[in-house]
Amino acid sequence: MTLETTQHAAAPSRYERLLQGREYDPYGVLGPHREGNAWLVRVFLPSAQHLWLEAASGLEAFVREGAGGLFSCRLASEPPRAYRLRIDSGGVVYTARDAYAFRVNPDPADLYLFNQGTLLEAYRAFGARAMHIDGVSGTRFAVWAPNAERVSVVGDFNQWDGRVHPMQSQGASGVWCLFIPDVGAGALYKFELRARDSGAVFVKSDPFAAEYEVRPSTAAKVCAATEYRWQDQAWLQARAQWAWQRAPINIYEMHAGSWRRHPDGRVYSYTELADALIPYLRDLAYTHVELLPITEHPLDESWGYQTTGYFAPTSRHGTPADFRAFVDRCHQAGIGVILDWVPAHFPRDAFALAHFDGTALFEHEDPRLGLHQDWGTHIFNYARNEVRSFLLSSAHYWLAEFHLDGLRVDAVASMLYLDYSRKPGEWVPNRHGGRENLEAIEFLRALNVMVHERFPGALSIAEESTAWPMVSRPTYLGGLGFSMKWNMGWMNDTLRYMAHDPIYRRFHHDALTFGQLYAYTENFVLPFSHDEVVHGKRSLVEKMPGDVWQRFANTRLLLSYQMTVPGKKLAFMGNELGQGREWDESREQDWFLLLYPYQRGVQQLCRDLNRLYCDTPALHELDFQSEGFQWIDCHDADQCTLSFLRLARNGSFVVVVLNFTPVPRVDYRIGVPCGGHYSEIFNSDSAFYAGSNLGNGAGLEAQPESWMGRTHSLRLTLPPLAAIILQSQ
Repeated sequence: MTLETTQHAAAPSRYERLLQGREYDPYGVLGPHREGNAWLVRVFLPSAQHLWLEAASGLEAFVREGAGGLFSCRLASEPPRAYRLRIDSGGVVYTARDAYAFRVNPDPADLYLFNQGTLLEAYRAFGARAMHIDGVSGTRFAVWAPNAERVSVVGDFNQWDGRVHPMQSQGASGVWCLFIPDVGAGALYKFELRARDSGAVFVKSDPFAAEYEVRPSTAAKVCAATEYRWQDQAWLQARAQWAWQRAPINIYEMHAGSWRRHPDGRVYSYTELADALIPYLRDLAYTHVELLPITEHPLDESWGYQTTGYFAPTSRHGTPADFRAFVDRCHQAGIGVILDWVPAHFPRDAFALAHFDGTALFEHEDPRLGLHQDWGTHIFNYARNEVRSFLLSSAHYWLAEFHLDGLRVDAVASMLYLDYSRKPGEWVPNRHGGRENLEAIEFLRALNVMVHERFPGALSIAEESTAWPMVSRPTYLGGLGFSMKWNMGWMNDTLRYMAHDPIYRRFHHDALTFGQLYAYTENFVLPFSHDEVVHGKRSLVEKMPGDVWQRFANTRLLLSYQMTVPGKKLAFMGNELGQGREWDESREQDWFLLLYPYQRGVQQLCRDLNRLYCDTPALHELDFQSEGFQWIDCHDADQCTLSFLRLARNGSFVVVVLNFTPVPRVDYRIGVPCGGHYSEIFNSDSAFYAGSNLGNGAGLEAQPESWMGRTHSLRLTLPPLAAIILQSQ
């Protein structure tokens, strides 16, 4: 039997696999093949009626092989490298290049590292990537689907027909790849997969897509090549040398879809956000903006926490280039940008990651490991190497491609514990019989090592609500390696204390003082976040007891307390407005409230307090060291007052006194470290903030009377429900 006879004998079985959508090696059948001294070109195009190849000698006609759409053309010489096909599809004649005339395979080193769980830039190897081959522009598509029998690229360029562009299997790597010529930026696409075990055929969005259609549509877009010219080099150079532990960090947490809206309800674009937000943040002296997840997500009500696009800024607000410009403008204005990033879980939407190739690929099959009961979402399988590469590459992508200054990692506690929010019998112990998720711990450490090694000065912040030790300590010391951790205990204790009527606060004084027992075990951020002003928890103002005056005085006192105790700061949008209603993601904030004196007073207080915090080293330099804080009096529960010192590295200090009752206190005596004149540099009861304007006027002279173990003392007037800050001259 000759070689030619053997190839013809094998062709029908592969032809049948093409017809059935089962072919994993389309290059073995399609495209140009040498047969002895001749060449045979095969094309599979079910929509075509007639087909020709444009050769130097003219048009060479194809012959239909059977009734299923396979055509062949025998040539005496090798066809051109990038030959064109002329296609007659029911009277419509057009030309196109043959995808199977081009071969492009992923770098073997990338495949090896991806399968090892250490490929940190997998977004360069996967997804849709524009490139040129033999002078022809097109897009290379690559996807990981190891349990698929066949994967095809479908899109608006092939009428979403999964028979036309089957991808080439890359063997044991589980990766599929195909270059399609003349497909460029803006083309819509998905992947059609056939499960090996069940034979089920389904369509999925690209996990590595850099851009998507606007919701509710879910197709990925071929993203234009990055041509943005960054202007933030000075910012990045300064960030790399930034001693952030000693710097003021005051984060404005916001939801991009509901900060402001157009009168007709449309959300702002990234450009419009930059125009309005940046001057606002500068005016109020915030150092960073933290965006609730703008990774692509289909459901507005999820606030972005049901992420389906781990490499794409949501198209609700514009293009990836628009988002780059937003970050760049923030940096040029001196404002850092932090992304809320969600590696703890992903939604069960059929078009996205869930059972991606017909099996539990990114998640666990066992619901005791793979299903998050609280949120109805899947949990990533951190034990799978490729999943680690996927998530690490997502983090790398946002920091590298968009110059972000940090990641706030959501729901870390749910990652650390196998029994998180589960009853006995609903979880599976680790290999040692414990409740710790060992693979998630390994992943988090790898994540933080990558962030700190690759992106000097970038922050990683854990939303972690348990007593897990050393969350913000280096991995080489046994920690998880985060830069900082949200202090959820301080937040809950403080809000619970403030909710009490002042007459009862004396019985809960320890809620304010307990935090100092652990305040320096981690690098803490003190948050009043979005989670505290939704789902019936009420806004900050509405949490406060008393009449209207007392509620706003309590709010001013609460914000003052946050800004004066050790720890970096975070406040959700609306807190600075004294907004009365809960946050609603479907509408903008109540900006009209600034017409009223109480709300305008809260905003002015935030403006002045933020500037004082940034300009006063004693209020931020030693946030993470006990040397930066000293109690003056933490025992005055009966009068519900606290007094303490905040100190800078050079020994300079400020005195902070807080009165948590609506009773003014005259001749209130505290000890101070030295004599001299003490100016009142801040008073939350000032008339500028709609307070009663009670205070200490031009300041006080310290008396050489020993008090509370200190050499000098002050006799103060404490305004009701207020904080004052004094500075020695």
